[in-house]
Amino acid sequence: MAMETYASPPAPTPQERTRLVPAMARGFLNRCPHCGEGHMFGRFLKVRPACEACGLEMEGHRADDLPPYLVIFLVGHIVGYLVLEIEMGYDVPLWISLSVWPLLTLVLALGLLQPVKGAVIGLQYTFGMHGFGKAPPARGGTDTGERRGGEAGSRAGDAPELGSA
Repeated sequence: MAMETYASPPAPTPQERTRLVPAMARGFLNRCPHCGEGHMFGRFLKVRPACEACGLEMEGHRADDLPPYLVIFLVGHIVGYLVLEIEMGYDVPLWISLSVWPLLTLVLALGLLQPVKGAVIGLQYTFGMHGFGKAPPARGGTDTGERRGGEAGSRAGDAPELGSA
């Protein structure tokens, strides 16, 4: 008895994602991690629903608390080092220390929060995490519609239920 084999048609290849470093750099510069042309933020920390240049859907991202944690880590190390060096090396009046260090901390924190959030969104895009489980649109702007890796749902309502232990 002869066994027949049927070859399935080749699956269409989804558009390749941008590599990690370019995607994070684009996000850091307030650009779309996929095409690098559209703006990521509509307001200070409000991410646009989709890229105006390539159509990448960005509304399902879940940056959550990672950007503030990273900013606190960076600013704490920068300002802490400067305080240590200045206060140990020079005799600075107290009123200058009480006005300069909090102001510098505030300026650095607010200045780094949006770029760090953009870089985190670029990281999530590269690995197909959270709202980026869907394959990116082709460079021309058409969507392939395939799902790739990442999370099962992109919104809280789509999240799989946790079963009993």
